[in-house]
Amino acid sequence: MASSFWVETEDWHTAGEPFRIVENLPPGHTTEGSTVAERRLNIIKTPGNPLDTLRQSLCHEPRGHADMYGGFIVPPDDSEAHFGVLFWHKDGFSTACGHGTIALGYWAISKGIVKAPEGDGVVDVKVDVPSGRVVASVAIKAGKPVHADFVNVSSYQLARSIPVEVTPRNLKIEVDLSFGGAVYASVDATDFGLRVEPQNYDLFVALGREIKATLGKRAHYGKYDLYGVIFFNEDVRGGADPEAVQQRNVTVFADGQIDRSPCGSGTCARLAVLLAQGRLGTGKSKLLHRSIVDTVFEADIISQEQSPIEGFPACIPRVRGRANLVGRMNFFIDPTDDVFPGFIFR
Repeated sequence: MASSFWVETEDWHTAGEPFRIVENLPPGHTTEGSTVAERRLNIIKTPGNPLDTLRQSLCHEPRGHADMYGGFIVPPDDSEAHFGVLFWHKDGFSTACGHGTIALGYWAISKGIVKAPEGDGVVDVKVDVPSGRVVASVAIKAGKPVHADFVNVSSYQLARSIPVEVTPRNLKIEVDLSFGGAVYASVDATDFGLRVEPQNYDLFVALGREIKATLGKRAHYGKYDLYGVIFFNEDVRGGADPEAVQQRNVTVFADGQIDRSPCGSGTCARLAVLLAQGRLGTGKSKLLHRSIVDTVFEADIISQEQSPIEGFPACIPRVRGRANLVGRMNFFIDPTDDVFPGFIFR
């Protein structure tokens, strides 16, 4: 039986979505690989990997909850990035996480890993993640971060109007698939007569699971399976930019997890769909993306790219948000604990 140990974390949230950061991994908790992507795959391929057990200990109850999210800091792919990160949630390790990247930008500045200007300015925090290299471009005012722009990998639509039969409601709907570092299915919530409101979250969890299971391998893209289902409503509220596309969404990711934020990589996936629809483009307006708890990401398209998918354009998306420190924790991990490494109810 392994020995007990302490592990320190720093907890942040981005637009309401938690992100638990582990900077220093405990002894014996490593994974091999020359890239972050290889490290992730090696954990997945190794049953009982210590990092997977640590993920469960920090994510599941009693230290976490079914909707917890976090990341392990690991070496970058090369010296051009400041560090790498293995993103995790209750079901495993994800390939991308926009809200986590924004939180990591704030964290890197607060820890002095990346030096901020003493006055006003912008500093880039470069992070290697399993889907590639991403950037948190942190705006500094009077020496403190005021917002961060998450600049993602190339994002693009994968398929349009895939039919899905939702048996419990006896409905046939159509979904769009897109890639924003992970694969997402987009669904208009009004197809179910629903609005994106907190009181409907249980319905969205059930529908997200149903749609994901029904799509199955039809939603796979190379090494990526379907990560999340995005339910959205058009959300016209007016404001300073009347030309902005305004939508409210809830993303159900992994196995029934609700993103409290507007979802960073999911927002990029939505930008890809809106680009394909001609509603957004380079320098053409922006998306005001509101979450189920009414927090907002602003998103736009930096540039258009050559797409690997014929018939659909690709883009480099940018998502703006804010992160806040929640607390610094010191958790005791005891393998002899009766509930080690933790439990969940969903």
